[in-house]
Parts: sequence; structure tokens; C-alpha cells
Amino acid sequence: MAMDQRLILHIVDGDSRSRAEQARTAFALGHHAEVYSDLSELWERPPFAGILLLRQEALDVPLSALFDRLGEKGAWLPVIVCSESPEIEDIVGSVKDGALDYLELPFDTGRLARSLAGVVAEAEAHSWARRRAADARRRVSQLSKRERQVLELLALGSSNKVIARELSISPRTVEIHRGNMMTKLRAMHSAEAVRLWLQSGLEAQVAEPQRELEMVAQDLAHYPELVRLIREQIPGAIEPMHKPDGGDDKSEPHRAKAGSRRAGSR
Repeated sequence: MAMDQRLILHIVDGDSRSRAEQARTAFALGHHAEVYSDLSELWERPPFAGILLLRQEALDVPLSALFDRLGEKGAWLPVIVCSESPEIEDIVGSVKDGALDYLELPFDTGRLARSLAGVVAEAEAHSWARRRAADARRRVSQLSKRERQVLELLALGSSNKVIARELSISPRTVEIHRGNMMTKLRAMHSAEAVRLWLQSGLEAQVAEPQRELEMVAQDLAHYPELVRLIREQIPGAIEPMHKPDGGDDKSEPHRAKAGSRRAGSR
């Protein structure tokens, strides 16, 4: 859309006077206005072109959910949120969720004109980003709970061994879940799977693994004499690796316990 074109502004506002005022301002700028009393009316005849001017109070779902529903209908309209009494948390939240601007009501004609110009300039890139995010969310939603956990841990840079430990499953089971996850995501390689997860913008359901103690234990494995001394001075600080016959391997610690940092309290 270029600014010499006549834009279609879709105004959603439960206040009839405010709707009329916004429509008059749109007409004064040479644009066309379609008005809706609420979102349910918008869903009855969803628009596929133009810009959505949405009053904050008319938003009965999270803005991200609104974008998802528009996307399901193939409508990728840019959104400007507005309110008579903008609160900083509402402004920040709306922009984070994808609104391209936040305006105060009643509209200042000049401010609205500048906002529309900026939205038009960003609309194509923003629409493409929303399409990619919606596609990524659709793919991730096909995963089972365990497959999604594997994906999230993979995106954190975890190896199969770490993932297995965090989920209390075997490395072989991780490989099976990982293969199923890749197939469902239609990802050719791990980097593509991670990219899809990041593009989805979904909230992680697993905590980041604690790698520090594992790394300490791995490092100590190269210093068996030091391991022996630590075990003598701080009993139980490092668990030994148990061999199949039940014997302890004194050269390789299994894991350094957090208690090793509190040697003085022992």
C-alpha cells in the first residue's frame, strides 16, 4: 500500500460517538472507514485488506490470540490499538504482542496521518513475520508433550544426554522423540527445528538445564587424585560412578553435589 492510495480503516469501538469521530477523521484524511461495535461483529465479516483500529476496551481476548484468529481466516491486517486513557503497561503489552502503534483518543488528525504512514511502510514485513510465526505455531502444536519438551531443550543447546537426564528417559528414547519431532515439524535439520521454535514465540514449558555441576564433574574426571582428596575432605560431595559389578570407579565422579561449595559447614 502506498500513502497516495485510499486506505480502508476498520474501526472497532463499543462507543458509538467515538466510532463516528474516528470515522470522520478517517474521511478527512481521504480514507474509507468501516465501523464495528465489537469483535464479534468483525468476525461476522472479517476484513482482508486495510488497517485495523482497535479500541483497547473492545479487546476481549489477548492481542496475540486476535492475531492468531485473523491468521486462521487468512487476514493479516496490521493493527493500531487506541484508548482514551493509555496506560504505559497497555502500550508496552500491545506493542510486544504485535500492534504497530498505540494512539490516544480522540485522534489528532496529524498524529493519525503519521501513524498510518508508518504502518503502511511496515505492514508488508510485519505481515510476513506474522505469517511465519503462525505457521511455526501450527507446526509446534502438532507435537506431543514429550516431543515439545525435547524441542525446547534442543533450542537451549542441550545434547541428547542432557535431555535424557532432564526428562528422566534414556538417550535412545530421546532419539526417537527427536526423530518424530523433526518429522512433524517438517524440519530437515536441527537448526531448522530450533528456528521454528523461536519463530513460534511460544512460552517455554521446561526450565533451562543446570549444566554447571555436570561440567564440574566432567572436569574433575581428569584429576583422579583431586577427586580422592575431595572425597576424603568432604564426604558425599562427589558421587562415584557405579560399575555393573557394584564397584566404584574412583577416577570418574558421577556428579559434584551442591554441598561441595559448603565445605566449611561440614
